Amino acid sequence: MPSAKAEDYIKAVYQLQDGDEPVATSDVADALGVTAPTVTATMKRLQEQGLVEREEYKGVRLTAEGELVALETIRHHRLLELFLTEHLGYDWTEVHDEADQLEHHISERLETELAAVLENPSADPHGAPIPTEDLEPTDADDDPLSEYDEGETVIVTQVADSDAEVLDYLADAGITPGTRLDITEIAPFGMLTVASDDADDTVSLPKEIATAIRVRDTDSEAPDNGMTLTS
Repeated sequence: MPSAKAEDYIKAVYQLQDGDEPVATSDVADALGVTAPTVTATMKRLQEQGLVEREEYKGVRLTAEGELVALETIRHHRLLELFLTEHLGYDWTEVHDEADQLEHHISERLETELAAVLENPSADPHGAPIPTEDLEPTDADDDPLSEYDEGETVIVTQVADSDAEVLDYLADAGITPGTRLDITEIAPFGMLTVASDDADDTVSLPKEIATAIRVRDTDSEAPDNGMTLTS
């Protein structure tokens, strides 16, 4: 069974990978806040365990076994986030770091009980899809809000969960998974102004925040994550 440290590295590779392209050591280092030599040494050990494949000077890919480890860790993390918000009164800004600590230490029985209590949810409080019990990936192919044009209407499906200040800002603005947004203006320097059904005023979003919001067209179904979030 991989250590907590190994699971962190494997999860980082999974979340950084793009198709079949290897993930650069420097990108993993940036994601985890460690040095590139530390990543290289860790990846050598993970390769020996059959969890990653390394290409010299190119990066790493997860093996099939490594992908299962990543998906199980992510499933634990997202179930924990949802349980903390729904049953323990945590704010959605607080649960990411807490789940990061707990995800490595829950048993299969506890995972099953959490899923049952939460009625087998499909997404966490931030809209991120939860891998199935059979560890099938369910990541949606939604696009950042920043890639849409003025005059378009979209539905929020997911927001990045690692920056508490951004989550606070979005909650105060009434922008959470399931929110319908009309893009009313895009300034030349990238600021997006949006109007939502849940707010009386428009909200201006810097490009970096708009990039952290995943959306889909209104032609698609709204996300069904069982969550109703309020600011």
